[in-house]
Amino acid sequence: MSAAVLVERNLMIYKHTWYVLLAEIFEPILYLLSIGVGIGVLVGTVTDVPGGEPVRYAAFVAPALLATAAMNGAMNETTFLMYGKLKTDRTYESMLATPLTERDVALGEIGWAVLRGTVVSLAFLAVITALGLVRSPWALLVVPGAALIAFAFATAGVVVVTYLRDWQDMQYIQLVMLPMFLFATTFYPLSVYPRPVQVAVQWLPLYQAIELLRNPALGILTPKILVAVLYLTAMGALCLVIAVRRLGRTLAG
Repeated sequence: MSAAVLVERNLMIYKHTWYVLLAEIFEPILYLLSIGVGIGVLVGTVTDVPGGEPVRYAAFVAPALLATAAMNGAMNETTFLMYGKLKTDRTYESMLATPLTERDVALGEIGWAVLRGTVVSLAFLAVITALGLVRSPWALLVVPGAALIAFAFATAGVVVVTYLRDWQDMQYIQLVMLPMFLFATTFYPLSVYPRPVQVAVQWLPLYQAIELLRNPALGILTPKILVAVLYLTAMGALCLVIAVRRLGRTLAG
């Protein structure tokens, strides 16, 4: 219950700075328009859709960008913004002078990051639906899917932020996130890779996140969705345990 107080605090702050979220909504829209629609004119359709029919390139890319939006929304909150509260502003030291505990802080920030990532995803979902890029009513599964993706990456972000030494270390996060964004089948099917590379890509959390949203968005229900759910749930649960422990030690030190 105390963690909910921290979520409420963040809501009150974003009530006056909601416009900062627009950047996270416009970023996938710009990728969709430039690559999905622009390059899509040259690509035409994607025929290699396992278990499904050929699909417009923009409709193939859109669910992947939706997964990326959920990931970025959660990660931005628990890395860049949380680092400022942790190391620069010392916000959490003030909070710990109240009945809030280190565990409350960790759970509250993760809860807020999940809410932020889900809201950003829903806004982008509304855009791609308006553009006619959603092919199936099963796309409604995207809503809990986006929340699960946000949970997995929010907890991972808290773990990462406890290891950062200064602002320059943020470059390491980009060093991981950018290649994963480019190569986790965001813009093309897994089949373009040789088999050994396919196996490596399938272990990426963003690949599983994309599979979780792309399949129902295209009206394809396969066991891959269940695999993605189990992967992201396990990742989120493991990172949650580590995040609470790590943040507690960091704040106590």
